[in-house]
Amino acid sequence: MLKTSYKSYMLGLLTTVAAFNYLDRILLTLLLEPIKSEFNLNDTQLGFLTGFSFTLFYAFAGIPIARWADRGNRTFIITVTTGMWSTMVVLCGLVGNFVQLLLVRIGVAVGEAGCLPPAQSFIAEYFDREKRPRAMAIYWACYPIAVIFGYLVGGWLAENLGWRLTFIVMGVPGIFLAVVVKLTLVEPRLQKPNTMIEVGHPSFKDVLTALWGQQSFRHIMMAFCVAYFFAMGIIQWIPTFFIRYHQMELGELGIWLALSWGVFGLLGTYIGGVFVTRFAIGNEQLQMRIVALVICLYGLLFLFVYLTSHKYTALIMLAVIAMLSNSLNGPIFSAIQSLVNDRMRSTAIALIFLFANLIGFGIGPLAVGALSDLLRPVFGMESLRYALIIFSPGLIWPAYYYWKAGTTINLDVLKIESELHDAPRGVKDV
Repeated sequence: MLKTSYKSYMLGLLTTVAAFNYLDRILLTLLLEPIKSEFNLNDTQLGFLTGFSFTLFYAFAGIPIARWADRGNRTFIITVTTGMWSTMVVLCGLVGNFVQLLLVRIGVAVGEAGCLPPAQSFIAEYFDREKRPRAMAIYWACYPIAVIFGYLVGGWLAENLGWRLTFIVMGVPGIFLAVVVKLTLVEPRLQKPNTMIEVGHPSFKDVLTALWGQQSFRHIMMAFCVAYFFAMGIIQWIPTFFIRYHQMELGELGIWLALSWGVFGLLGTYIGGVFVTRFAIGNEQLQMRIVALVICLYGLLFLFVYLTSHKYTALIMLAVIAMLSNSLNGPIFSAIQSLVNDRMRSTAIALIFLFANLIGFGIGPLAVGALSDLLRPVFGMESLRYALIIFSPGLIWPAYYYWKAGTTINLDVLKIESELHDAPRGVKDV
């Protein structure tokens, strides 16, 4: 029997680690303009830096690490990868040119690939289907926490110390977190060695076959790919947009984005977890229907951010979008973990991140940057605004796939629950 206090500590620590995982990417978006000025870059190069160069290695490194996590010691994996990416973030502040920065970002990408899939598999093993949405909502509070800390502290550091020292200062805490994970978290598979006798760990081909055989998983994967393409293409350019068109300084922008994108994102994460637990518990179909409707709403709201000429109106719209979008993290990631057994959970998340990041994070920011450069002869300094306006309605597209996932997801989840009940192993929630 596991004490609730340990589970709460474990969830809190993994959430903190994930927050620093996202913090690095938040910092990079905030620091694009000073990096551009120092290295004399264009928007296409900035899009390549934040998108494809990072995501290619992040996505492909995630698969072997996830396969390792599905059978190995996840505590050790999270420790090593956290220490690696944190060290690389420090090195970002020491580079001498654009090529060196690209190479260091590749190291960051490989390290960060080992955080989210193993951690979510770890959490899913401690929390059952009913409690999983709230646990996942708490875990995915990592993103708005990273936004608050990154924009608030990162903005102040960038304005007062410069972009190089900002990377160094923000990278050091992750190294200490890696040590804390190693010393205080215990891999549940090592607690009951007698339960580790398995019929056989599924091959990668078996995992792919099982996942692709579920209609709901296929629809969720498609939704992620489309959503990441448009969302990451837009989000990566938000700080640059406000700096260029609303003439906001880094310190001022950091405070406002911490409030609108961070605090309201955190509020949305909490509301989403509470709502699902109270009104849609154990009903993934209803959860997917709600996800689809909310995505349609905030996809339209993004247009107002870039169409308005008033920066405070745009920031208010961002706050609403942050609240709505983050409210979906709990049900979405809980559903993914509920669709697979405990020998496939890390791999399932890694596969979704592989395709979603390659298509979304890899191509999205690059596409917006290239479109901005393409539109510059026509719209001049307004080119980025129009590129973002063109991208915004695309966020409605993934709603279709989430709605379709809702058609079969309850049956798919019940099938997995039945398989786990027939062959119980690992740590159960108490």
